[in-house]
Amino acid sequence: MAKDRLYRVAFHNHGKVYELYCTGVTTSGLWGFLEISGMVFDNADSLVVDPSEERIREEFEDVEVLHVPLHGVLRVEEVRRKGQALIRDRESGEKVTPFPMTPPRPGS
Repeated sequence: MAKDRLYRVAFHNHGKVYELYCTGVTTSGLWGFLEISGMVFDNADSLVVDPSEERIREEFEDVEVLHVPLHGVLRVEEVRRKGQALIRDRESGEKVTPFPMTPPRPGS
């Protein structure tokens, strides 16, 4: 029985670095693109929901195959187990969340 492969792909998207997990990575039929398929996300029914992964799930929920320009791909790694899908700031490398982590100051 063939081992199921799992990949972590990091790429630039609108000034952010996306890291997601998938089961298929090949060169695309579109010249200059990488084809990412079989995107894998955590179970949405869990009690603890990571906002970054939820944002990626919502963005790519109806996508069967993602074609990423080769010049935007940072790395492709074959991994043993799935980690957390992330969106990072391109400059600082900090994890991006869709809501502020600190409450606004009064009078701001």
